[in-house]
Amino acid sequence: MKHLKTVFNALRGLFLLAVLCGTTTGKAQDTGASPMDSVEFSLLTCQPHDEVYSLYGHTAIRFHDLRRGGIDAAFNYGVFNFNAPHFVLRFVFGLTDYELGAYPYPLFQKEYRQFGSMVTEQVINLTSEEKQRLYSALVENLRPANSVYRYNYFYNNCTTKARDIIERCIDGKVEYAEREDYTPTFRGMIHDMTERNPWSRFGNDLLLGLKADQPTQLRQQEFLPHNLMYDFDRAQIYKDGQYRPLVKERRVAVPAGVQMVQTGFPLSPTLCAVIVLVFSIILVIIQEKKKRIFRLWDVLIMLVDGMIGTVLFLMLFSQHPTVSLNLQIIFFNPIHLLFLWPVLKGKPTRYWLTIPILAGLFLIGGLFQHYAEGIYVLALCLLLQSILHINRQRKQ
Repeated sequence: MKHLKTVFNALRGLFLLAVLCGTTTGKAQDTGASPMDSVEFSLLTCQPHDEVYSLYGHTAIRFHDLRRGGIDAAFNYGVFNFNAPHFVLRFVFGLTDYELGAYPYPLFQKEYRQFGSMVTEQVINLTSEEKQRLYSALVENLRPANSVYRYNYFYNNCTTKARDIIERCIDGKVEYAEREDYTPTFRGMIHDMTERNPWSRFGNDLLLGLKADQPTQLRQQEFLPHNLMYDFDRAQIYKDGQYRPLVKERRVAVPAGVQMVQTGFPLSPTLCAVIVLVFSIILVIIQEKKKRIFRLWDVLIMLVDGMIGTVLFLMLFSQHPTVSLNLQIIFFNPIHLLFLWPVLKGKPTRYWLTIPILAGLFLIGGLFQHYAEGIYVLALCLLLQSILHINRQRKQ
């Protein structure tokens, strides 16, 4: 979730001040009861909206002191600064830092009302002691020295952070109900969430490697907010031979509204691929009839394939474990760039003889990994040019 850090810093300071003044800690002097008896902790699950950073939904924790004048705050592990230097580059390489922010819950509701996104609230079934532990843990996390963490989309995001801190503060073991016949891959779950955003899906499929196509287990699936919400509804807390439900109550915090869908690039990756393929075939026919090679076309497709290959090569050094082994690099690699100058000058080279070999290996790799939409077409364009070059060399 994108937020202004200056606003969060101010709100965090005010919130910490309230804590230090004893707003919600200590014992009530008149009754001896714990003030946590009047507190509710809830898991907030937010429906996706049209912003790129929110295509997969969002999770936060609500702290609500039901006493008059009590704190009502949303703890959000998804605070980041999109305008930070090299944000996108750092995100791709797994070097992005997110942080925990806390701000008034009505502002949280207002934001999602504006987006038209439904927010579901699950009240967690905690004892007073567990509430106190969770409250103390969140406040400790909120301190400037502790609030920043290294973000990882699949393994350490705003949803998994909320799950983990809740589990750590429960006196007992949280047992989740396993789903039957539900072992989706990371890529499959992302596809479900990007159905209306084909270019986001294309970018994900281009960067994700073989490990993203392996079946996942329940805990891995909980990186998605709606999966964690589903599992919380069916979870039980076990201690000393007794069970109690993890969720005490479920309600709608923000009803679904009208979402404004932004119009992106009008052509899908598949349609763009078809256009490129038709253009490439036409050029092949023209080159064959004129018995010549269009070197600029050679250089253009080599440049495109080589630039994609450079990105995939750099992903080998990313901190994201699901991008380290990407079989698309078999064909799309920086080697294409090394032969740009000889090809442009028309010098003899064995480069063209290697393309069919790479294409064959690339095709075999497609049996094990899902490739990005339309990527076969880019490989085919270069393959067609290589066939032209090989035939010409044989005739000569």
